[in-house]
Amino acid sequence: MTTGHRITIERSDRHVRVVHGGQVLAESDRSLVLRETGCPERYYIPPEDVALDLLTPSDAQTYCPFKGTASYWSLPDAENLVWAYPDPKPDVAEIRDHLCFYEVELF
Repeated sequence: MTTGHRITIERSDRHVRVVHGGQVLAESDRSLVLRETGCPERYYIPPEDVALDLLTPSDAQTYCPFKGTASYWSLPDAENLVWAYPDPKPDVAEIRDHLCFYEVELF
């Protein structure tokens, strides 16, 4: 990691729910919370707790020098709403294949 840049990952003790357009896309008590310098907290949800059948893979990819290359999924009315790191950097290996959404509800 670069000096001054830090990423921590831990199991969340919060119930996480993702709702879009009144439809529940994910609900989990097993998410991981990733905290990264200069970024909002992000909740990475195991694929078993995500309604994958509602999502369509996107051609979009982004690269993070700290996490690796992200793949994206979309809904018909929300492009690239979800991302995951199928092959993350070793320092963040715990988030492999977990899905992250821009907006989540915490309980």
